[in-house]
Amino acid sequence: MGTPRACWRSVSAYKVKWGPFKVGSISPLLSNVYLHYVFDLWVQRWRKKQARGDVIVVRFADDFVVGFENRWEAEQFLAELRERLAKFGLGLHYDKTRIVEFGRYAERNRRKRGEGKPGTFNFLGFTHSCGKARKGWSTVLRQTMRQRWQAKLRAVNAELRQRLHSPIPEQGAYLRSVILGHTRYYGVPMNGPALGAFRQAVGHLWWTVLRRRSQGKHLPWHRMTRLVARWLPSARICHPYPLVRLGVLTRGGSRMR
Repeated sequence: MGTPRACWRSVSAYKVKWGPFKVGSISPLLSNVYLHYVFDLWVQRWRKKQARGDVIVVRFADDFVVGFENRWEAEQFLAELRERLAKFGLGLHYDKTRIVEFGRYAERNRRKRGEGKPGTFNFLGFTHSCGKARKGWSTVLRQTMRQRWQAKLRAVNAELRQRLHSPIPEQGAYLRSVILGHTRYYGVPMNGPALGAFRQAVGHLWWTVLRRRSQGKHLPWHRMTRLVARWLPSARICHPYPLVRLGVLTRGGSRMR
């Protein structure tokens, strides 16, 4: 299949996203084993025997994205997948199952047809969209999903209210762990603005909670900035580009495929 850079270039037309499945209360482990036989092996056979263009499949638990070079193959695959899952009593999530024009040429092709910008899709907490790198080449822009961003802030706000009268070092240690955990997951290339905005929002939440304390209203923002700088780590990118991460060389110097 080549390096990730080649894969993204080959998937230049459409992506399909489905999931999660209706699997009831089955455990994640059993669900993953079940889908290996119901979905993974079937997709491998479909790609080898029926696909005419490039096909890329990425699955995590019961959520997955499938990339096609041709739209008609995406539509054919979707129809056959519905039939395949129905045999096992499974179904696709209607709100999340859709075909999206995506890839290096999507924006150009849509502009020629007089259509708007390419659509986006959510996967593993990121909103994926067609973007441009600093040097001008096309790339996949991954940004923190707004729903995840807001949900985490609500959880932090609720926890801070429970810790209202805890010592500032204890609150600061908790918020440091929140920022570090958020950054280590969402710290992907080109997502720096969202990381910085999350850190700033957490700082403002902390300030709001501290001002609810006795004498807390006398805490001006310029003093609060010192607490933020002391306890909240700066936003930074933790993960390299996929090409760098997966471009492994063996001892003999050959690139791993």
